[in-house]
Amino acid sequence: MPYRAPVSDITFCLDHVVGFERVQSAPLFEEATTDVVQAILTEAGRICEEALAPLNRVGDTQPARLENGVVRTSPGFAQGYKAIAEAGFVAISADPAYGGMGLPLTVTTAVNEMMGSACLSLELNPLMTQGQIETLEHHASDAIKDLYLPKLTTGEWCGTMNLTEPQAGSDVGALITKAEPNSDGTYAISGQKIYISWGDHDMAENIVHLVLARLPDAPKGTKGISLFLVPKKIPDAEGNPGVANTLSVVSLEHKLGLHGSPTCVMQYDGAQGWLIGEENKGMAAMFTMMNNARLGVAVQGLSVAEGAYQHALAFALERKQGRSPVDGGTGTIVDHADVRRMLMEMKAEIFASRAMALDLAVTLDLAKAGDTQAAARAAFLTPIAKAYGTEVGIKVANTGIQIHGGMGVIEETGAAQFARDVRVSAIYEGTNGIQAMDLVGRKLMDGGAAAFALLDEVEATGNEVLTPMAQALRKTTEDMLALDMNERFGGAVPYLMAFARVLGAVYHVKAAASGDKARHSLARFHVTRLLPEAHAMMAQARCGAGGLYDLSPDDLAA
Repeated sequence: MPYRAPVSDITFCLDHVVGFERVQSAPLFEEATTDVVQAILTEAGRICEEALAPLNRVGDTQPARLENGVVRTSPGFAQGYKAIAEAGFVAISADPAYGGMGLPLTVTTAVNEMMGSACLSLELNPLMTQGQIETLEHHASDAIKDLYLPKLTTGEWCGTMNLTEPQAGSDVGALITKAEPNSDGTYAISGQKIYISWGDHDMAENIVHLVLARLPDAPKGTKGISLFLVPKKIPDAEGNPGVANTLSVVSLEHKLGLHGSPTCVMQYDGAQGWLIGEENKGMAAMFTMMNNARLGVAVQGLSVAEGAYQHALAFALERKQGRSPVDGGTGTIVDHADVRRMLMEMKAEIFASRAMALDLAVTLDLAKAGDTQAAARAAFLTPIAKAYGTEVGIKVANTGIQIHGGMGVIEETGAAQFARDVRVSAIYEGTNGIQAMDLVGRKLMDGGAAAFALLDEVEATGNEVLTPMAQALRKTTEDMLALDMNERFGGAVPYLMAFARVLGAVYHVKAAASGDKARHSLARFHVTRLLPEAHAMMAQARCGAGGLYDLSPDDLAA
């Protein structure tokens, strides 16, 4: 089924739900007029429908491959990437001083959603570069910025993020990659990195790696990690790709999904690198890229959900099974109550996920524009958006298979690819469990101030259903604050999902206030059928770690 870019749904969210006009009124973003934003969204939608969507299945069936040390991308990917780069979609939010558009992150987020729905494997590439651009803007020297940012901004060069090592996954502090000082002020980087998305390919002139490594005598753990820029090809005196650096691709991972996205094992053998930021402050610099990526991954979950929903809906509108139980029905399975329930749930979850992602993007833009309170709100909302958006992607993709019935597990229908592609999103850029632990740990270190401020917003709606729900979540937050850390961790995931459920209802209620009948009906579905789940989630959260250790490891294995 052809992909249809949901430009009107995105525009509705911007206009009626997340308050994008607050960003547009900030002097920093005065160029983001309604006409400009609409033109970008419309053109992005066209490119996604025409140039990217046809590549989605190709990337799955004809994966990237490693040949003689060079990664060859799936057929058509180079042309698809060129369309993205030439349209300027790599650098919508990048600094105009280096060729970017300087537009709000909210616009980038909306465009990334459509690119991810059209072809998630390919969208991962510009997402990595966008994060690197932001990191260099914040932490690199002027010389590095002048040399690398113009090339990354145009998409001539691409960026990656190198954190994970075989022995150091979520525990980044366990990494052992070394950085030895050279006499010319550069560093020799040696070590191996795994799970490097788009670590090598044939679509760009140069690939620029941001690599975490340890200097000699650096402190143990995360306090001893520094960040280095390591190009595949070292720029010459004119800034063009010169001699090859001493790095290589060892292998490509054989993955469940995202076959069109090469996930590399990278080997660095004394490769020349440049320090980004201060010594032993690499994690702080890398978190700039990681926080950008966490919103990006939340959007990837949303992207797949939208694609899977459109795919399942098209099938449901064509598939005839059984007698229609409703008068004047279509005669297809969309007439059946359970199929309609699944489609309504998919659509309701997608709307809430989209609104949450755009809400977070708006909040980040407001913080960048100088709103002193927006930063704390964004920090609290980030783990919720990442975990909820990706869980929605997994749930909706699985439901799409269910709607297809037996045909859902037949690869030729394409339904299974959505489930395979999205599954990793709950794992990378910090697993959803780690997001929840961050929420109840680091994000509650303010005594719950950010959480309570968000709940104040919920209560301010004056809605007779949302107000008591916000009060219950406030009490649950107070209970969480009274627990020791491991007790909090035991209830972290349901606590996060309870917040997501309540915020999702807020977005739906705002949409219903527009007067649109269909959005009112969808909001009623969410509030009556999905929001009540928050009570059970809060009850689980209050249990803490109670009962989780009642079975010993031997009992678990029995």
